[in-house]
Amino acid sequence: CRKEALMKEYTIVRRPEKLDWSSIPSLQMDCLYETEPLPISAQAQLCYDDEALYVRLSAVEEHIRAENFGTLDEICEDSCLEFFFSPMEGDRRYFNIECNLNEKLYLGMGSNVQTLVRFVPEFPAIHPKAQRTADGWETVYSVPYSFIRQFFPAFSPAPGKTMKANFYKCGDKTVQPHYLCWCPVVKLPAASFHNPDTFGTLRFA
Repeated sequence: CRKEALMKEYTIVRRPEKLDWSSIPSLQMDCLYETEPLPISAQAQLCYDDEALYVRLSAVEEHIRAENFGTLDEICEDSCLEFFFSPMEGDRRYFNIECNLNEKLYLGMGSNVQTLVRFVPEFPAIHPKAQRTADGWETVYSVPYSFIRQFFPAFSPAPGKTMKANFYKCGDKTVQPHYLCWCPVVKLPAASFHNPDTFGTLRFA
């Protein structure tokens, strides 16, 4: 991906009364990081209402690894789909939500990988539902504003407001190790998924 791709933007639409994901716009995690092209792809969809963000992440992936079940396991070793987001403009802190097919979470918050604090046990407000699909797998969950506001009290989504985010598909110990992202991860001064400077923009409709 070119550097100008850093300016990617996605519009979060309001959730319809009866949620049908086929009607929700998608974004592609189509930037490769440190890997050659593989027959693996991933996308994300988001919508919102007055109570929560709703997230669906899906992957096309033949060799799915799902071996981590423990509370302290590193979810990114498995086939993993990730959503990182900074709820408030001007605040570098972000949440990282990482999920595998076993519906296990790695949920953390910080401003970079050095300051990241992991929630253990897993925070009960987020309940991912994951399943295999015809050509891969998907995970669906909601992020209640009541959870976000425990750390960002002024968070209040409304049309025109924005927040920063990135989405990742990875698998450190899969048959085909891979690292995909929505917005490219720059290599200087240090390449890391945990870098709010590389996040794109999510705009509420």
